[in-house]
Amino acid sequence: MLQDQKIIPAISSHQDLKKFLQLPFTYGILMNFQLAQLPDLVKLMKESHKKVLIHSELIRGLSSDEFGAIYLIQSLQVDGIISSKPKVIEICKKRHVIGILRFFLKDSISLEQSLEMASKVEPDYLEILPALSIEIIPEIKRQVQVPIFMGGLIRTEAQIIKCLDAGAVAVTTSNPELWNNRKLI
Repeated sequence: MLQDQKIIPAISSHQDLKKFLQLPFTYGILMNFQLAQLPDLVKLMKESHKKVLIHSELIRGLSSDEFGAIYLIQSLQVDGIISSKPKVIEICKKRHVIGILRFFLKDSISLEQSLEMASKVEPDYLEILPALSIEIIPEIKRQVQVPIFMGGLIRTEAQIIKCLDAGAVAVTTSNPELWNNRKLI
């Protein structure tokens, strides 16, 4: 679905957006922007033939619930939403946009709860944070048949490769220095 894109840039500034638009990526994540900025940013990305993913919980002024998701899908026509909220993922599925369920692994209980939620909601993708918890990928893949993104605390190309080798289909990173690696694009 993501056209084998191994790195998914997480864009949080206008400067980073300019860099992203120059690269051969299809998908990018908008986050840390204000709600009022989104219409112009989404339009710019669409005019540049890019697919727009929004991290709904990291947009200032946007309600990160199902009503915020409906706004993003209907009004802005985004291609997908990242959220830790099952109701948002359900809206994505109903509206035929990519739903990426994000979870934070801090302990065994959070892992169990997240896997249970993912089994019920059946997102298109999971994004697991922090990315450095790669040893847990095989267990997650045994329990939930959903492609996995890894993100959070990615600082080197070697970390990206470790995540991919462990079974992640892609890595999300907000570090523009890691976006332009021709071997991983």
